[in-house]
Amino acid sequence: MSVKTIEKDFIDQVSAEIQLSEDGKDRYLVLTPFHFNDGDQLVIVLKKMGNKWVLSDEAHTFQHLTYYMDEKALMSETRQKLILKARSMFEVEDYDGELIMEIPNGDYGEALFDFVQALLKIIDVTYLSRENVKSTFKDDFRAFLYQNVESNRMTFDWQHPVRDPNGLYRVDCRINGMPLPLFVFALNSDNKTQAAALALHQFKEWGVKCRPIGIFEKKPTHDVLLRFNDVCETHFTDIIKNSAEIEQYLQDYMLDGE
Repeated sequence: MSVKTIEKDFIDQVSAEIQLSEDGKDRYLVLTPFHFNDGDQLVIVLKKMGNKWVLSDEAHTFQHLTYYMDEKALMSETRQKLILKARSMFEVEDYDGELIMEIPNGDYGEALFDFVQALLKIIDVTYLSRENVKSTFKDDFRAFLYQNVESNRMTFDWQHPVRDPNGLYRVDCRINGMPLPLFVFALNSDNKTQAAALALHQFKEWGVKCRPIGIFEKKPTHDVLLRFNDVCETHFTDIIKNSAEIEQYLQDYMLDGE
């Protein structure tokens, strides 16, 4: 497969902002719009190992995480379990700190999609040590929906029963009862927002029709918000301060569908 074809597969499957940049023999930098919490871009390299093509972070992800926490904290049992779970979900191998995914059956675009998902989930272990761990946002999110939507219309942590048996692309709440179900995402970090955008891209690829809505705990960074807008134009910030506006939106949409 030519480099141009691989790049097109990346763009079609993941994002129009993907670019490949040659960086030596059988080695390409994969430039993506995805980044760490401090704004630094994820490091992803497409390279040949033996006779196989792989995606690698070249040990940058774990190195970057130590900017937020010391190595002892990163190696704690709780964080290591979360990291192992993310790696196992997407079949990512750890070679002395270098995260590697083999390209299966020439599916370059799908492999990059999964690799980005794995890196974002691993990066989220930093949130275990931050103040927003104590946030009541998720509880407020559920309580608000229970106050405004009949419980028999809602499915929390919904996953596609056929396409997604492993629950890789979950929706925080699926609301039924309209011609198009409402997919509501509770977005408490830039990484969660990026993961939601990837999920919506995947639903589109599968032909899953829905009306998406995002509810942010706080306004995301500018670039993340722009990319989320590409797949979800309806979103609100601060579920408490904007509760009346969100409630009106839900009522209007559910009445239109009845």
